[in-house]
Amino acid sequence: MRIEHIYRYPVKGFSAEALEEAVLEPGQMLPHDREFALALGDTIFDPQNPVWLHKRQFACLMANERLALLHTSYDPKAGRLVLRAPDGGVLDEPLTTDAGRAAIATWLKNFLGAEARGEPRIVAAAGHRFSDSPEKFISLINHASIAALEAKMGQALHHLRFRANVYFNGSPAWSEFDWIGRRIELGGATLEVVARIDRCAATTVNPDTAVRDAQVPKALKVHFGHIDMGVFARVVARGRVAAGDAITLRENGEE
Repeated sequence: MRIEHIYRYPVKGFSAEALEEAVLEPGQMLPHDREFALALGDTIFDPQNPVWLHKRQFACLMANERLALLHTSYDPKAGRLVLRAPDGGVLDEPLTTDAGRAAIATWLKNFLGAEARGEPRIVAAAGHRFSDSPEKFISLINHASIAALEAKMGQALHHLRFRANVYFNGSPAWSEFDWIGRRIELGGATLEVVARIDRCAATTVNPDTAVRDAQVPKALKVHFGHIDMGVFARVVARGRVAAGDAITLRENGEE
């Protein structure tokens, strides 16, 4: 098995950024993955006392499909976020200053309109991540499983619908579900696979067009008896991972 793609999503709900490599740390997500979020106007989030909140408290594709029309890029060294709108408009502001975050939030409020639910704000907190799970995981998806779903649906599905960190090839469709409770070598890192990932309405959104054009959860249930695609894994040993690296499944009981 081989890693085909690695992605991070610096701002929850916004576009993916492809990585050639990354270093995974025990108990942590991919560096800068879901580090920021756009808290909607009626969301209460305290950066000084961060707690996990459901995705609907933030801008997300599950409820705000228009986000797929935006292209974002984050430079962690400079601390800047660039937003590109479909009409060619560009915003380039620092995420590290109050003024920069306010400018980004205002721009996004104008873009989202009523979906912003008031006055949104860009939020972040030291050590906190805005993932769909309260725990810090790496998400992995088997390209063969996507292909099996495509065959049943009779349509192509862009893999970025599923917003995973790692996509891989070389294993039969759905075989990743048998990894639950086992460890894998992902490049130079060791991960423990802990759970299947159930899928929501975010996967109905075409990442190229922002149109809800595929009933993915319904199709999964009808054709396979579940609504899952991919698995969550916890990093247990530090290591570097890169596109093209091997994935090795450890034997049961092997530490």
